[in-house]
Amino acid sequence: MMRKATAETQQMTYFTISPLMIFPKTLGQFRVYIKQAGNYVLYAAAGEQFTPAHRKKLHDAGVTAVYIRAEQRPDYDKYVEKHLPQILKDATIPTAERAQVLYCASEAVVRDVFETKLPRGLCSRDYVRVTKLVEKSLAFLSEDASLRHLAALTSHDYGVYTHNVHVFVYTMAMLHEMKVDEETQIQTGTGALLHDIGKTRIPKEILDKPGPLSPEERTVINTHPVLGLALCQDVPLPRIAAQCILLHHERLDGSGYPGGLTAELIPAHARILAVADVYDALTTTRVYAPAMAPFPALRLMREDMAGHFDLDMYKRLVMLLSGAKLV
Repeated sequence: MMRKATAETQQMTYFTISPLMIFPKTLGQFRVYIKQAGNYVLYAAAGEQFTPAHRKKLHDAGVTAVYIRAEQRPDYDKYVEKHLPQILKDATIPTAERAQVLYCASEAVVRDVFETKLPRGLCSRDYVRVTKLVEKSLAFLSEDASLRHLAALTSHDYGVYTHNVHVFVYTMAMLHEMKVDEETQIQTGTGALLHDIGKTRIPKEILDKPGPLSPEERTVINTHPVLGLALCQDVPLPRIAAQCILLHHERLDGSGYPGGLTAELIPAHARILAVADVYDALTTTRVYAPAMAPFPALRLMREDMAGHFDLDMYKRLVMLLSGAKLV
């Protein structure tokens, strides 16, 4: 089954996916490769049915990444969009594994949008992909065990796309507990997945600076909500999603940005996103700060950032994390 790639394919560009994204009992119209001694080796041909044996063989060999040729990304995207709903709904698959699949799918979509669709901005097709992902996630995220297993995946290194996925998970779980209507969940979830898209317009030397930012650098960072909304100007972004992108750094006491809005002027969905955003930033490793444990992060938010957050939303996050056995 495994065949060494030709000299021609060795020169082609590949993208990486998790073996979990090769779903058993499905057909993929793309070729799957693994790496051996620095070479790409064909593991499964286009149109070949994936089986549990495929996954087990990769697992037993300690393979944590497989590769697909960049030109076949559209075929892979269609494959995930077709099969993700049935995988998430399949109760015979352990919840922890389905959580990993959702996380991998979410990160892949957000990474693709952030890394390959800019600087020209978000197009309608990109936006539809993000929205569909949110819709497919709703049923799974309503399961009692889903947050616990997804939360266990949030120890990855800090990155714009991974951070957005983390914030999406916490935000959607809070909305579900509040019994918010489905359309609001979809719009807010879409905004959460895109909320930091403006950071793709911030120079990397500022984003990756290990020490404190200068006042001038902080001013540049603070433009990312406005830049994010500008990047979405060519898509039919609904009001709630747009507000999530623009207002997630506003604070109840007026100390936030870009508008310095106070309590009554900040919509509820932006308040939820603000709490999830700061909590995730504190509890994941960033270039300028190590990850904090959940309880100290929550205490810092409650004591050192008093007046910043909606206290009801903060308490809801604490309740969710308690249910997920994180605090």
